[in-house]
Amino acid sequence: MYNPSHNLIIGHIKRHTTIYVFTIILFLTGIVFGAILVNSMDFVQKQNLFFYLERFFTQQTNDGEVISRQDIFIRSLLYHVKYLSFMILLALSMIGLPIIWIMVFMKGFVVGFSVGFMVSQLQGQGLLLSAISIAPQNLLVIPIYIIAGSVSMIFSIGLWQKLFLKHHHQEVLPPFIRLLIIFAILIVFSALAALMEAYLSNTLMLEWIKRYNG
Repeated sequence: MYNPSHNLIIGHIKRHTTIYVFTIILFLTGIVFGAILVNSMDFVQKQNLFFYLERFFTQQTNDGEVISRQDIFIRSLLYHVKYLSFMILLALSMIGLPIIWIMVFMKGFVVGFSVGFMVSQLQGQGLLLSAISIAPQNLLVIPIYIIAGSVSMIFSIGLWQKLFLKHHHQEVLPPFIRLLIIFAILIVFSALAALMEAYLSNTLMLEWIKRYNG
């Protein structure tokens, strides 16, 4: 059965495969650097950081939820909206391309550092904690930011081509509208990721904390 939207997506990915591959590599590089930073930290630095993590665990056990699930959802969603909105502004600014690269790299870096630190301090339990507190929402978040970074780069590069290669026949408005539509869809999926973080990951993490401190 003919599916125009499916063909458009496939065609878009084929035309910009290099950019998508570059974004994925950039994200994976951030994960690697995050893990390397954990290994480069000395014992005192790790203990100081783990002290704050343990104190958080204790607060959760003794006081119940320090932050309500609704607050977690709102904060997470606002974070994603701000991050994605900033990417749009950088794409429109034309000079923001390197900053988009840094933002994609930092998303990977945070994931790599978080997982690496938990595993280094808690071994198998750290891997389990990462699987229940980080992995669920990131199954959506990672593709969201890879797509956001890629389409931002594609739009920004298109503006540069129009400016320097004198492609005056290329209209700016249609790509801009497509950019806004894509980011609107990504924000919807970000809301789903925020729901997973607030109601799934948070619940599983609280159960793990109770067992860990028990």
